[in-house]
Amino acid sequence: VASSGFLSLCAHGRVSGLAVEAGAAVSHVSAVCEGRTLRRGTRCLGVAGDHLSRHLQRLLREGPAEPALLQALTKKVLTQLKEQYCYVSLDYEGDLREEGPPHPARYQTPDGRWITLGKERFCCPEPLFRPELLQHSCPGLHQLAGQSLRTLPERLRRNMLGNIVLSGGSSMFPGFPERMCLELNSLFQGAGVHIEVLANPKRSTATWAGGSMAASLTSFRHSWMTQDEYQEHGPQYVHTKF
Repeated sequence: VASSGFLSLCAHGRVSGLAVEAGAAVSHVSAVCEGRTLRRGTRCLGVAGDHLSRHLQRLLREGPAEPALLQALTKKVLTQLKEQYCYVSLDYEGDLREEGPPHPARYQTPDGRWITLGKERFCCPEPLFRPELLQHSCPGLHQLAGQSLRTLPERLRRNMLGNIVLSGGSSMFPGFPERMCLELNSLFQGAGVHIEVLANPKRSTATWAGGSMAASLTSFRHSWMTQDEYQEHGPQYVHTKF
């Protein structure tokens, strides 16, 4: 058993740092020091990939597309639209003010119909940074990362600022790493540091990769429940051991 934040860091060759995870069901920020997740540096955001897919569906319903076409928007089609054509804007307000849709994209549904995406392309993932777009009152993912960092002592915080890693499928939007970097540098303006984020091209499966790495290290034997223990005590033993 290990926290997903720690495993994401392992995938990037680190045991300390700040893991910013944007998954399918929930997003997290976790501060990890020497393999130990710091509870005071942990934050959760109830906006993730599944919410963005439903948000994209609402955006398309509000557009000019014909109702029959929108009925073809199954969960699978929405996921494909989101993953293939959506991106994070580096200037959301500016892009909204543009007259025409910037860089429209066309997608053919399995039944042969065509869908055109305009501003929906960058409006879809924006709730990760502006949860209020989905009627959530919590701060955006970048603000939660800032809150997490500010709970840490100065020495530890400076180390974390150089070890911020992104993970999860919803961090794969083009522009997501750059936007996160811009927002964090804005939050810590005047602190005398320039923040970079680590965005591995395979970060969508970073937790699984990190898990395989951690499981191969003898130093993490204390985090294992053996097969013999499982067979003797059953799955509920995880609550006793950990």
